[in-house]
Amino acid sequence: MPASSAWRLQYVLHGPLVDGFRRCGIAVGGALGEDECGCGLFDLARAAQQELRPSLQRFLDAITGAPTWVRNERMDFIAANPLGRALYASLLAEPLRPANNARFMFLNPEARTFFPDWDRGADDIVAVLRGYAGRKPHDKNLSDLIGELATRSDAQNVRFHRTGIRRIHHPVVGDIELSCEAMELPANPGWTMFAYTAEPGSPSDERLKLLASWAATTTSELPAPATLSD
Repeated sequence: MPASSAWRLQYVLHGPLVDGFRRCGIAVGGALGEDECGCGLFDLARAAQQELRPSLQRFLDAITGAPTWVRNERMDFIAANPLGRALYASLLAEPLRPANNARFMFLNPEARTFFPDWDRGADDIVAVLRGYAGRKPHDKNLSDLIGELATRSDAQNVRFHRTGIRRIHHPVVGDIELSCEAMELPANPGWTMFAYTAEPGSPSDERLKLLASWAATTTSELPAPATLSD
């Protein structure tokens, strides 16, 4: 791993802005009688917000024509409909749980093949992680993830794209070009739902239908996201 690349990610995620938020968070925690780990009321509130509501999963499952999935600001893969799980089967095949998009993007050699626009995807992930690190400096799971990425990854810069085109090279159906829409979920702060559609009549539309057929015959075999850690 080039040292300059590791330093760049370390600076992006632990730079002056993040350090300023961290110092502020420690001061507030001390005033509330909490330790630097951020234990107490903040952790209780966060735990409540991490629960996947059955109604949300039913909503995802009701979307049958578009891959749809939900992630949090740590890039944990929270939930998806069957087509979303089929699309991201490579990510969900990783043994660590919860499955994590950042870990797959930066540490799995297959990611550069799976995401032909790897640079753009890496930009998006770094942007989200930096923002979250500034708001939640005491999140141990985030700190652990950042430490892992900072020593082993090759990130670029911090642009974030909520909409636009996503290009994926799926191991079963090949290249797919999809339009992406993102929606924040107010009931779970920090959770974002993504839905992908293909241009009607396009080769990607045909491949998406092929993916749906594959998902329908392998539903029980597709890996599912595990319960989130606190």
